[in-house]
Amino acid sequence: MKAIRNITIIFTVFMLAALAAFAVVWLKARMSVEITASFSMDDLEAYKNVLEPIKEGFNRGRQELFAAVLVFWGIVLVSGYILIGFVYNLNIKPVEEMEEYASEIAKGNLDVKLPMRRHNIFGGFTESFDMMRDELKTSRKREVEAQKAKRDMVAELSHDLKTPVATIAATCEVLDMKYQIRKKEGSEKEIKDAEDTLEKIGYIKEKSDVITRLVENVFSVTEGEVDEIKVDPQETQSSVIEGFFESYREYANIIFKNHIPQCLVYLDKLRMEQVIDNVIGNSIKYAGTDITVSFDVTEETPDKDGTKSRFLKITIRDEGPGVDEEDLPLIIGKFSRGKNAEDKSGYGLGLYLVNFYMEKQRGGMNYYNDNGFVVELLVRKV
Repeated sequence: MKAIRNITIIFTVFMLAALAAFAVVWLKARMSVEITASFSMDDLEAYKNVLEPIKEGFNRGRQELFAAVLVFWGIVLVSGYILIGFVYNLNIKPVEEMEEYASEIAKGNLDVKLPMRRHNIFGGFTESFDMMRDELKTSRKREVEAQKAKRDMVAELSHDLKTPVATIAATCEVLDMKYQIRKKEGSEKEIKDAEDTLEKIGYIKEKSDVITRLVENVFSVTEGEVDEIKVDPQETQSSVIEGFFESYREYANIIFKNHIPQCLVYLDKLRMEQVIDNVIGNSIKYAGTDITVSFDVTEETPDKDGTKSRFLKITIRDEGPGVDEEDLPLIIGKFSRGKNAEDKSGYGLGLYLVNFYMEKQRGGMNYYNDNGFVVELLVRKV
């Protein structure tokens, strides 16, 4: 609309300027007669009688010419407006309609319809564009239905998982009571076996509690339609991290090079336990060797906003073949797996989640090959 308005203004100004120029020329036009010789009174009277009709004819001609020019100017002006309107309706208006239509589609308004005008420049495409809109609308509907079905499925699975997990927890409690009695009343060998079994029962119970919390978390995320799993870092004693590693000592040979420095750190206990589960689980699955764990505190490091922070660095090292150098930059991607994982079960989410959870806890992670695979977890100190 702005373009056609500018064209109309320019045309109107041009026509008014042409009319003004003609008016100036018309006003300056006069009939003049120069008499360069001496004449008698009779001769002058004769000239006067001849000149008067000529002047009247000249003035009448000027007026007729002025009227004719005005009529012609008016015809040109009206014709110009008609031509501008024709060009606008044929070429400019369809472009504006198409622009407005595309803008509404981009905003997600798929109910807007493009007027069908087969004789404008988009006439052949109008129907195709409207078919595209209908297809987008159908695709969005299918997507919404698929998301709803996925949420319903996750909610159902979350609900269904609660029953077997609750059964495992109840069985652990019964076994715990049974072996507690055996520990008090049995022989020395039975007491030793009972202690060993109670430790394993405790580990199973602890992991069943983790599964319960994860299931509840997934269920709440599904119900709330949240795009991301919630990570809520709190000020926590660093000693809980070493406890996460201790729970794996029955299933992997974990060697501590030193004890964790006692300090306050920012972490979400559940997410941090998942991080360590994923890293240790990967080492057990792909390396199957001793796992060395060491703790250190970094120097002050500037953040993206310039704030300096210190981190508790947890280094987890195995003695396996490591990761292929070509795959190394890719393994923290979602659903990405290295060549050495082809004969192993999994979905390629482990290190992706490790990186995701560490960043959400205001920390980070590094990983590299060094006579095995090494993962460094950076937990922000308070």
